[in-house]
Amino acid sequence: MHLHLLKWLYPGMKMKRWLFLFAVGVMIISLGIAVVFNYKYIDHIEEAIFRTVYLWTGSYDYTFTAIAGFLMVLVGLAIMMVAARLIIRSVIAVILPSNSSDRLVDLIYEKRKLGKGPAVTVVGGGHGLSVLLRGIKEATSNVTAVVTVADDGGSSGRLREDLGIIPPGDLRNCLIALADTEPLMEKLFQYRFGGKSELSGHSFGNLFIAAMTEVTGDVETALKQSSKVLAVKGRVLPASKESVRLDAIMEDGSVVCGESKIPLAKKKIHRVKLFPEHVEAVQSALDAIRDTSAIVLGPGSLYTSIMPNLLVEGIGDAICRSKAVKIYICNVMTQPGETDGYTASMHVKAIMDHAGRNAIDYVIVNDTPVSAELQAKYAEGGAYPVEIDEKELKALGVGVIRADLVTGGDALHHDPQKLADAVMRVILNL
Repeated sequence: MHLHLLKWLYPGMKMKRWLFLFAVGVMIISLGIAVVFNYKYIDHIEEAIFRTVYLWTGSYDYTFTAIAGFLMVLVGLAIMMVAARLIIRSVIAVILPSNSSDRLVDLIYEKRKLGKGPAVTVVGGGHGLSVLLRGIKEATSNVTAVVTVADDGGSSGRLREDLGIIPPGDLRNCLIALADTEPLMEKLFQYRFGGKSELSGHSFGNLFIAAMTEVTGDVETALKQSSKVLAVKGRVLPASKESVRLDAIMEDGSVVCGESKIPLAKKKIHRVKLFPEHVEAVQSALDAIRDTSAIVLGPGSLYTSIMPNLLVEGIGDAICRSKAVKIYICNVMTQPGETDGYTASMHVKAIMDHAGRNAIDYVIVNDTPVSAELQAKYAEGGAYPVEIDEKELKALGVGVIRADLVTGGDALHHDPQKLADAVMRVILNL
């Protein structure tokens, strides 16, 4: 209990100044009462203290009296802190009943600390982006996710076709990843309807964002309001508000239209492009890239999650011109139909070819050995560990950061905390 009270005095809590002001008020009130009663009662209290000190010590030594006074000050401060805490809890209990427990001080301290974290703008899409966001939100709340809008499959594709909105799936996953809300709310937003009705296959979160977009008349406003519902740490922004299609020009000259169809073609990709070609970027996304301390690309599908953002007019150029440190998180495994046979340097070169030579300063690669059993398992699906060709990476002018990035177990997935730690080490050590 006493240790918990001391947490109110942690640096950054912004409580000590108000407790001091509270103490000054108490002293002024005490002085006023003394003046009103001509010090008569104060004299009695002082005499009682001297008598008590004499009974305990057998002496009227001023040192013992000073110690007694100091102890009284400490008791008074403790009472003030308890009173202030109970007042705050009483107010919070009415406004936010779920946060009125003893965790209140921890919640305040966490919010203050995260609010001082570096500004980080993460660019990408798909599952990989949401994994990184889950980790990075524990290091800073000044995070902005710029999300691809080229998804044309599943629930997102259907809503895009039926309602003429940008696909909400990746936006939903990023909102949930950055959310600081009850587990039930996360389950609700991720809930996918079953059965054979028209709702079958749709997630509640996608429908919520679609409805909010129609209510507010703007997807950016819809995401801002949805962030309040989910208590999101940071911001989620679409790269563009326009409906776009991702096309791939293959090495053999053929063109595959549609993000979901590109990996199915099983051909080597030369480059990707958007249709229409000139798509206006969201201004808030450009501002976030310009004003941030760090820009992080990935992890995620190279051509279908990261590249669509870089092709939106102004975004690739804004990244190259930004003075922020630019970090690319390379995939652990190659992706069948998209990056077959790609090394780490080939991933980096592809991004530079689409966005510009200054798009990446550092590349973070996983250097945890993949077991033979896991390699055999992934090889059945056509995926293999990405080779770290460090010499070629350095020739491209990028720094190479090796780190353990994956979770344990029988699957190779990026670990949110390990990803965030690797990114923050690069940012904070510069």
